[in-house]
Amino acid sequence: MDVALDPTLGCGQAHRWHKVGDSWEGVLGNEVITLTQTEDGFECEGTEDRDMILDYFRAEDDLDSIYDDCARHDSFVSDLIGRCKGMRILRQPHYECIATYILATNANVKRIGAMVEGVCRTFGKDLGGRYSFPTPKEIVDGKDRICECRLGYRADRFVEFAQSVLDGRFDPDALESLSYEECVEELLTVKGVGPKVADCIALFSYGHLEAFPIDARISAVMKNVYGIEGSYKKVSAAAREMFGRYAGYSQEFLFHADFIE
Repeated sequence: MDVALDPTLGCGQAHRWHKVGDSWEGVLGNEVITLTQTEDGFECEGTEDRDMILDYFRAEDDLDSIYDDCARHDSFVSDLIGRCKGMRILRQPHYECIATYILATNANVKRIGAMVEGVCRTFGKDLGGRYSFPTPKEIVDGKDRICECRLGYRADRFVEFAQSVLDGRFDPDALESLSYEECVEELLTVKGVGPKVADCIALFSYGHLEAFPIDARISAVMKNVYGIEGSYKKVSAAAREMFGRYAGYSQEFLFHADFIE
C-alpha cells in the first residue's frame, strides 16, 4: 500500500501516534502498534490484524487517481501534492473520533494530544505504558475523576457525550450510511460539535472526502489565495465546489503547506 507515514500520522488527523526514532507508535483498540516506513509501504508490529491497519489507512483509496483529481482542480494544491506524496486520509473509529474532536475545540494539536492521553490514562486500560481509549461506560463510571484530565470547559461535554452513547441516545455507527450533509446534521446535535468539528469527523472517520474543515489557518488561505471569505457555510460550500469530491485531501495539503520542506 502506498502510504507515507510521516505526513499521514503527523499531520494532526489523529492524536494517538508518537514518533519514536524512525517508527510511529500508536494505539488502535486494545493494541499498541508500531509502524516503520519501508520502500514499498510499512512494517507493522503489535498486531496480526493487518486488515484493521489497511482499513485504518483507507487502503482502497487510489492515491494517484485522487491526487490527479486534486491537481486538475487547482494548480496551487498541485504544487503542494508534489512535495507530500503518500499522505492519506485516515478512517478512525467513529466513537473515538467524535469524543476526541469534542476535546479539540479551541485547542492546538499539542494540547489536544495531551488531553487525549490524559483521558486514556485516567479511564482506559493499561496496555503496558500506553492506554486504550476509554469506552463510554469506563468514562461514565469514573466521571468523578474527570477533573484529573484537565479538560476545562470540555469536561462536561465529554462526559455528556459518553453518557448519550452509553444510554443509546446517540449511536455513532448509525451515521455510517448517511450522506455528507446528513452526517454533518446529526453530528451537530452533539454538544461541543460545531461546523468545523463536524467536518473533521465526517472527513477523518466517516469517509466523506468532500468535507472541507475550515479553521483560522484555512480561512486565511481561502481569503488570501483564493479571495473567498464570509461565513463558514459560504466558504465551505465554495471550497467543496472548487476542489471537488476530494476536497478533504486538498484541505490537508493546504493546511500543512508551511510544514512541507
